[in-house]
Amino acid sequence: MDKILEVKSLVTGYQGKDGFVRAVDGVSFDINRGETICIVGESGSGKSVTSMSIMRLVEYENGRIIEGEIKFNGEELTTKNTEEMRRIRGSKISMIFQEPLTALNPVFTIGKQITEAILFHHPISKKEAWQRAEELVRLVGISDPQARLKQYPHELSGGMRQRVMIAIALASEPDLLIADEPTTALDVTIEAQILELLRKLRQERNMSILLITHDIGVAAEMADRIIIMYAGKVMEIAKTKDIFDQPLHPYSKGLLESVPKMNGERGVPLKSIKGSIPSLNEIPSGCRFSPRCPFATDKCHTEEPLLEMRGERQVACWHVDYLIENSLLQIEEEGGVSIES
Repeated sequence: MDKILEVKSLVTGYQGKDGFVRAVDGVSFDINRGETICIVGESGSGKSVTSMSIMRLVEYENGRIIEGEIKFNGEELTTKNTEEMRRIRGSKISMIFQEPLTALNPVFTIGKQITEAILFHHPISKKEAWQRAEELVRLVGISDPQARLKQYPHELSGGMRQRVMIAIALASEPDLLIADEPTTALDVTIEAQILELLRKLRQERNMSILLITHDIGVAAEMADRIIIMYAGKVMEIAKTKDIFDQPLHPYSKGLLESVPKMNGERGVPLKSIKGSIPSLNEIPSGCRFSPRCPFATDKCHTEEPLLEMRGERQVACWHVDYLIENSLLQIEEEGGVSIES
């Protein structure tokens, strides 16, 4: 397949008062043209830092990439200078940030912000840029574009602001769209509309999407493949259907079982993963998930498993064969999150 993005052995960290901490530690994956990949995991798993590393934005937050490769359309991004990356951001790779109210400038109108993005990447007149902005606003499902372009961010609802962010991201017709928790703080109706909009745009433009989410139900709706991350490491990579049919990592199983079941018995508490994700300053030895894993052995606490191929999938677990043979990774089927074959 035509790979649009290749991330290899990526290590990104931040300098803190207690020393340098690795927020992303040896992450590798790729995205094919026209494919949607979802990175799933709890808060603190390294999902957003991975996306910010691809955009080369961690440098603005006291962070830096210290190892690894990020190739976009065959070009190495980690060696690009600031000006070269500015030309790539918004042109070939665009990003929808988690909170549109903070991402949008409160003192400029919506029209000003969209046209600015258009003019930066296209040698056209201001009048043509304004017409293009109207088209984009209409494309993302906002009615009365002429009036909306004259408004300020605070005058729009959360769903409207998120649509504006998508319009800005699409201004230069990018090959890759990165969406970091694009439906956070939106109600379920608006969330469904935004996800449907992303699906439609992907199909129409053959655009690749990297979607960051903590909601595995969103991943079930959107993704061709899912990357499960935990404490800066990749635990499992597989096709979405394969993850839901049979997860190969205990952490994947735990995430799936924590999803509310429509046909679940009333009064029965939701299953959860015991404990909490470790601090980056206190990463456990061995497998990072071992302190919370119900299947962990002494080896898990002392030796770190590598991400290895299992057919078309990748998983980092010492005991995956044993767990499969004894059906310990099976999840309850009825009433859970479902996906189409």
